[in-house]
Amino acid sequence: MDQLRLQGESKLVLLLVLPYIAASVVFQIRNWTLSAPSVAIWAGGLSLLLGLVAWKMRSATPAAALTGALINASLMFSTFVYPYQPWQTAIVPVLLLMVLTSLATRFGRKRKERLGTAEKRHGRNAAQVAANLGMAALVSDPAVHSWMIDTFRFHGADFSLFAVGLAALAEAAADTISSELGQVLGGRPFMITTLRRVDPGTDGGVSLAGTVAGIAAAALVSAVGTFTLRGGIVMFGLTWAGGVFGLFFDSLLGATLERRGWLNNDAVNFLSTASAAGFALLLLAL
Repeated sequence: MDQLRLQGESKLVLLLVLPYIAASVVFQIRNWTLSAPSVAIWAGGLSLLLGLVAWKMRSATPAAALTGALINASLMFSTFVYPYQPWQTAIVPVLLLMVLTSLATRFGRKRKERLGTAEKRHGRNAAQVAANLGMAALVSDPAVHSWMIDTFRFHGADFSLFAVGLAALAEAAADTISSELGQVLGGRPFMITTLRRVDPGTDGGVSLAGTVAGIAAAALVSAVGTFTLRGGIVMFGLTWAGGVFGLFFDSLLGATLERRGWLNNDAVNFLSTASAAGFALLLLAL
């Protein structure tokens, strides 16, 4: 029964992300095809190519690759800035995230296999992709941006709102890098809530090496994303702060709700990226 419930959480993450993102992408492709076809061609074409590469590299299953392609297309449309250049959209930080996490997953694989913590060789599934990238796409959607502007009374279409989605991407990178490198370089981790030593791979276990690597990964994704979207120091600070906050929130959820079997890893990752985005939004609204 518990296993079925946990599997249901992964399906719930997919339901929260895919229908809305898929509908948004279809709507955006239709609109841009009528007004500026090159935008639709670049966003759709590059996203499909990115999904194909992830599948061929065995970083993702076919369903996960398609899910990632939809999310990337949504992010590319949502981060449109005039004059349009496809390499000045969210595809750059997404590509960086993809490369960093792929390298980190492969790093020290033999040791991870001995520990029993290595990721399956066929790559991530659709729920894992939605859990890690879906929140960034949801909070970057133009309709959600409009709601943020109206709710928090930002002046005009506040450009720094891009930091909210970027923070979710920074957290996804920080979480994966911290976990994958920490298992190899960090020695025996300690529980974030009790500071007691635990076995590698234990939910909520952290190490100094892994944490530093995660914070550095969040900084790198934040810096590249800010530069790509032509933001400034404020956007970088908001993004990095959100990513780091989400990294520690992820460990806290792992040490409490996940260890007790109340949440699975996909739900934890989705909530952690949401916390990163929420923290960045809170700082922006202050």
